[in-house]
Order: sequence, then C-alpha cells, then structure tokens
Amino acid sequence: MTNRIVTFGCRENSYESAVIKDIAGESELDNAIIINTCAVTGEAERQARQAIRKLRRENPDAFIIVTGCSAQVSPEKYAEMPEVDKVLGNIEKLHHENYKKEKSVQVADIMSATETSNHFLEEFEGRSRAFVQVQQGCDYRCTYCIVPFARGANRSEPPSRVVEQVKRLVANGYSEIVLTGVDISSYKTNSLSLSGLLKKLLDEIPELDRLRLSSLDPAGIDDEFIELIGAEPRFMPHLHLSVQSGDDTILKRMKRRHNRTDVINLCKKIRLKRPDIAIGADIITGFPTETEEMFENTLKLVEECNLTHLHVFPYSIRTGTPAAKMPQVRGDMAKERANRLRKKGDELMKKYLSSFIGKNVKVLVEKSDRGYSGHFVIVLLDKQCESSKIVNVNIKEVRNMELFGEVQA
Repeated sequence: MTNRIVTFGCRENSYESAVIKDIAGESELDNAIIINTCAVTGEAERQARQAIRKLRRENPDAFIIVTGCSAQVSPEKYAEMPEVDKVLGNIEKLHHENYKKEKSVQVADIMSATETSNHFLEEFEGRSRAFVQVQQGCDYRCTYCIVPFARGANRSEPPSRVVEQVKRLVANGYSEIVLTGVDISSYKTNSLSLSGLLKKLLDEIPELDRLRLSSLDPAGIDDEFIELIGAEPRFMPHLHLSVQSGDDTILKRMKRRHNRTDVINLCKKIRLKRPDIAIGADIITGFPTETEEMFENTLKLVEECNLTHLHVFPYSIRTGTPAAKMPQVRGDMAKERANRLRKKGDELMKKYLSSFIGKNVKVLVEKSDRGYSGHFVIVLLDKQCESSKIVNVNIKEVRNMELFGEVQA
C-alpha cells in the first residue's frame, strides 16, 4: 500500500512534504499517514489534531506519524494522542532511517541543526512550478513568533548546490523556480547574500524563464536587490513582505526590525524600478495592546502602499513567547479587525486586477484551463492548454478575484 502525506502551514512545509515523500519512499514504510504540522497559530495546531483523529477513524490500520513544527515544539502533546504511532522532529523527518514502523518519539534539539534539507527534488507532482529551499531557520526573536524554536538558527544552502538543483529542475521542464526558506532575506554564505545568489542563478542559468521568491523580511532587502528587480525581467514582478503591522508602537512591541516609514519607502523604491509590481504582505491583527487607532494605522499603510496580496491572521497566543505575557486583545476583536483588513485588501486587489483588462500577460499554465501570471494572479483561460507551458493571454475581464482571458496564437 502507498503512503499518504498531509500538510499544514506554509510553503516551506509544502516543500518539505515533497522531500518527505521521497525519503519515505526510500524506506520500507508502507500504509503510513504522515502529518506535517504547523505551529504558527493555535488554529493550525487545532486543525492538525482534528485531522489526526479523523484520519485514524477512517484508517484504523494505518501507521500514523506526526512531524513538523508543532511536533517539534510540543512532541508530548502528540505522543499522548492514542491515534499517533510515532513523532518525528524537524531534523528527524529528513532522514529515511527514521521511517520505521516502531512506536517512538524522536525529537532532537533543533538548535543543533546545521544543514537545510540536504535533499535534491527532481519533480513536484501536479505542479508546474518547482520549489528550492535555499535557507532554513531564523536568528531573530519577534515577540509573537514560535518559529525559531521549531526551525532553529539561520543556515543557508551553499550557492553551488542551489545552482545545481535549479539546473536539474529547469532541465526537467520547470519554467518557474520558487526559492523558499523560513527567512530567505537572511540568506548568507561566505561569498554571497540573497542578492548575490539571485544574480548568480540568473547569470548561470539563462534557460531559466521565471524566478520567484517566498516571503521576505523588509529589513533584509538591500539596494542591490531592488536594482536586480528593475533590471531583470525574469525576476517575477511580485513580492510578499512580512510587514505584520502598520503601527510603529506595535512593530516595536513585536520586536520587528522595520517601522512604518521603512515599509512605505521600500515600496516606493521598488516601484520606481518596477512600476507594475504586485506587493503583498503578512499582517497580524489584534496583537497585544493594539488599539483601534493602531489598527487604523495598519489599514492606512495597506492603502498607501497598495498592498494587494494580503495574508491576514488574527493574533494567536504562542506559549513561551514574550507576547503571550502582554495585555491581550479580545479574540472577537482581533477577528473583526482581520475581516475589515481582508475587505480592504479585496478592494485593492479588485482595482489592481481591473488594471489588466485589455492587456497581454504571460501565464504559466498550472492546469489545462488556468495558470499564474508573473504578478501571481490566477488567470482563467478560454481554452485548454498544455500544463507547464507559458502562454500569452489577452485579459478580457475580472471574475471573482481572478482574471479571464483569451489565449493568443
């Protein structure tokens, strides 16, 4: 029987689930369900536990393994669940010898980790884009965040290995490569920063059509990076920033490394070099001590910076973080603010999408009748096209936060 992997959380977890699929396939494991958990919010953990119980009811004979960030920070919670057979930490999940059918809890000190996944992926089933992990861990300690305790310290993949993996994936037919990591803005080796790595990839792999990045810390973006955005059309016109708030007091209490003005100036500098770029953001509402006035500052920032691709999260207490000890905002208030912020994001997104009507855009076909533009917008196609191909599309209208267009000959 085949094994099944269930993934919660971020793009990084999705990448590692693909790695786990390869690694588990190298072992003798069969009829197993591997749940790769997330610890960013309490809701993510609740959903994982709920899924584990449901999966056990539906698969009474399966061998259930729980791994990922939540398993790393709270292994005992999962070990105590009668539905769970094995718990693996974020180091252990990347080694095939740990995928044996024996009850155990294997979770090492994540701060001892010195490598990234150290695993080459040749394909991503059902995807036209390929993902490459270039960095792992985080050295910063935002007061709300549990991730460093789940992922360990910052460590970067050697540039030569990144280049080799991207070359392999491009040779296998992938037109777009997405670089991922926990804090890729902090990518650094003895010879290169993130900007240097990007330039190296684009210079050494001319056949790479599209390069995209996962979420970036605004404080980690330098002038060299901004120049590259403007000079290199293969660098996709879409960035996602870890903004978190538009109020300086809240940002300081979050222990972020940027302030409101920094974000505004950064967006202006980027758009001077790439006027059509789409900029998205992660934002937390209802952070401890946040007042209505502070939240209004976030709403204003989103509008002033024209942030269109929003990921909005009501604040969630993470035990062991400094923010958990701060005066809390009521949960219903945090959720209400999140809804208002999402509404504002939808308004800006609709306006942004409307600007494409009548224009031609290049679309990477994800499925036969849809794909992604360079601006990371879903485009519905008027006819079937071959998956993983880049097609030219004339945009006709906006349909429910997506574009619709006619494929050009």
